[in-house]
Amino acid sequence: MKTLPGRRTRILAVTTATAGLMLVSVTVSGCTSSDDGGSGSKTAAGGVELVKAGQLTTCTHLPYPPFQSEIDGKVQGLDVALIDLVAKDLGVKQEILDTPFENFKTGAFLNSGECDLAAAGMTITEERKKNVDFSDPYFEATQALLVDKGSGITSLADAKSKGVKLGAQAQTTGEDYAKGQGFDPVSFESSDAVLSGLRSGQVKAVVIDYPVVQGWLKTKANADAFEVADNINTGEQYGFTVKKGNTKLLAAIDKALTDARADGTYKKLYEKWIGPYDETAASPSAS
Repeated sequence: MKTLPGRRTRILAVTTATAGLMLVSVTVSGCTSSDDGGSGSKTAAGGVELVKAGQLTTCTHLPYPPFQSEIDGKVQGLDVALIDLVAKDLGVKQEILDTPFENFKTGAFLNSGECDLAAAGMTITEERKKNVDFSDPYFEATQALLVDKGSGITSLADAKSKGVKLGAQAQTTGEDYAKGQGFDPVSFESSDAVLSGLRSGQVKAVVIDYPVVQGWLKTKANADAFEVADNINTGEQYGFTVKKGNTKLLAAIDKALTDARADGTYKKLYEKWIGPYDETAASPSAS
């Protein structure tokens, strides 16, 4: 998945404050205060230390449906729902910060105490493991080549042979893969921008995580206009991240994932946000 050169750091000041699920309405620096105005201890169940009392603070980068995006005034998606399970086990509520994706690669917001964890449909890579600790993998991801219907493009190799202008989300594994295949892709800041680039004709094809494309194609207008020309298995697995050495929170995340698979909760969430249950994609082996 993605990383982004430092642009904005947006606290989720969207109108989800009334949704009861989450929203941080303070400045980023407020997350590093010594306590939370008397709201209680920063030590949650299981001895997990939190950056802010009474809440599990999650860094993400919006939008990235179906893993996290704003829907009907609140942030929702598979990642959000899974981390809600962790928060429930800890006896707190999840709060979400929308941040530049470069922070997930470097672990900057985890190290500075702005967030407890990062959840952003993020691929586990050896490079990223140098800066953060990953949870067990929770999703097996592939890349998709999305094109205009009637484009005549049948595969990534075909796009290359035809000199097609390709787009991808900036600093994502999809962009890295395209570059590795000899493309010089147009970089877009967000997944929405990728789709807009395809719609406007700025690019003729895009490479991006297949679950994102699945979400796009649920909309009739998108399904009428675009099609998947190629599904590319790059062996990617998604994981959540914590600050290196935060073993108690990591254990809590892994336990919530294990329990959700065991009691059927994961399957229900997968079917709600992704589509028909694919046990292979949903239950990747730990790397």
